[in-house]
Amino acid sequence: MTSGVTTEPAILDVMELTSDLELEVRFAESAHQILANLVSGGAALGWVDPPSRDEVAELLSHIVAAVQAGDAALRAAYLDRQLVGLGYWLRYARPTHRPHADLEKIAVDAAAHGRGVGRALAAALIADAREAGIEVLTLDARGDNTNALHLYRSLGFTEYGRLSDFVAVGEHRYDKVFYMLDFRRQG
Repeated sequence: MTSGVTTEPAILDVMELTSDLELEVRFAESAHQILANLVSGGAALGWVDPPSRDEVAELLSHIVAAVQAGDAALRAAYLDRQLVGLGYWLRYARPTHRPHADLEKIAVDAAAHGRGVGRALAAALIADAREAGIEVLTLDARGDNTNALHLYRSLGFTEYGRLSDFVAVGEHRYDKVFYMLDFRRQG
């Protein structure tokens, strides 16, 4: 990465991330800050309250172990050597679902919204899934997360189901929307 202001995010995989000691050391703390800030602002990331540092560190450790086993992909987005986003998918554990994976999270720091970081992360994770031989990549999103839903549709995901008023955040209820990207149909 060069000095000065970068316009395009650098999207690193686990190998690239762990080969840079400075980035690796700061990764868990930076990821925690992004996730906690987003959840505090009401982002739909699966938590009602911001996750603790330990919870994020444990999650990242689990994902990295899954990457090393060939059962996941993790991507980190950097602008000027600052973590601005992360995302990952995990292969399904059930033996009959092993050819498939779930895109579980894409989180982008609010300060970097609108800069193509989410799209770059999603595109890299889709490429990783295709390269890993994943047949169907699924995801679910909260129905009011219109920006994310638009992004996923623009990347070729199609809706295959919806549970009305399924997600409970306090007194509020939101639809849970299911999307899939079927690589088998893409030749």
